[in-house]
Amino acid sequence: MNSIWTEKYRPSDFDEVMGQDEIIKRIKSFVEKGNLPHIMFSGPAGTGKTSLAIIIAKKLFRDDWRHNFLDLNASDERGIDIIRNKVKDFARTRAIGNVPFKIIYLDESDSLTKDAQHALRRTMENYAATCRFILSNNYSSKIIEPIQSRCAVFRFRPLDENNLGRIIERISHEEGLEIDSDARSALIRACEGDVRKLENLMQSCSASSTRLTEELVYGAASMAEPKEIKDVISLAIGNRFREARDKLLDIMLAQGMAGIDVIKQIQKEVLDISWDPKKKMQMIEKCGEIEFRMVEGSDEFVQLESLLSSFAVLGP
Repeated sequence: MNSIWTEKYRPSDFDEVMGQDEIIKRIKSFVEKGNLPHIMFSGPAGTGKTSLAIIIAKKLFRDDWRHNFLDLNASDERGIDIIRNKVKDFARTRAIGNVPFKIIYLDESDSLTKDAQHALRRTMENYAATCRFILSNNYSSKIIEPIQSRCAVFRFRPLDENNLGRIIERISHEEGLEIDSDARSALIRACEGDVRKLENLMQSCSASSTRLTEELVYGAASMAEPKEIKDVISLAIGNRFREARDKLLDIMLAQGMAGIDVIKQIQKEVLDISWDPKKKMQMIEKCGEIEFRMVEGSDEFVQLESLLSSFAVLGP
């Protein structure tokens, strides 16, 4: 569920959508001509896919955009019934006002079953004169080829540090927050290019204090500070297994972290340590193996101990 801040800072114009300049340029061209193909937005969460779909509807339909825009989340109803009922009923009726077509925005369309996708393909064919589809997903490979071939595909990428920094500055200015450079870096690191996650994290931190610090950010994100993880890795490769295990357990208990979260942080920090590149790659390979075992149901503490012991074997 989106936070109040996410809705408050949702872009309302093309120029406000950051980090997707080439996509915006092409979409604006469609809107200026008053026409639109079927569209597929593909990419990570929090990069502006839903915001851009709403902006398209507002620019094309003006005051009538709510009547001519249907927003559905395919992860709520994944079966064929959502296509046969809600989608088909909306698509078969003419648009309200002096506009040639309606828009159906189907979020998380990669959650649709194969049968539902085939039904969607037929609906896209039959009602192209009265309706356009905007499909949003994280993985376009999960969409059947006949649908992909009917869409203009736009691939979104996570926002870079510069764009995230601009968003942080804007929000901190409007909300009266004080953010130092370490906290800013922590926010960028924690959100991983996801603007929605960034805004939720800043809102969570601001509930505790108007002065955001690195410690507060990592606490709100339920992440360990990078230095702590690096200390665990250094202890492990220094053959101090018991100390590494105890420190890692303390970090997990203090931050309420799950084993999968720990593995992902360890994998990131391995790349930044000063060590033999070949051994670093072996450590990352071991992280992948341990994560797979956890996903399959193995005990996370036993697997983390196994990971630390493998680091010790690779040590000097």
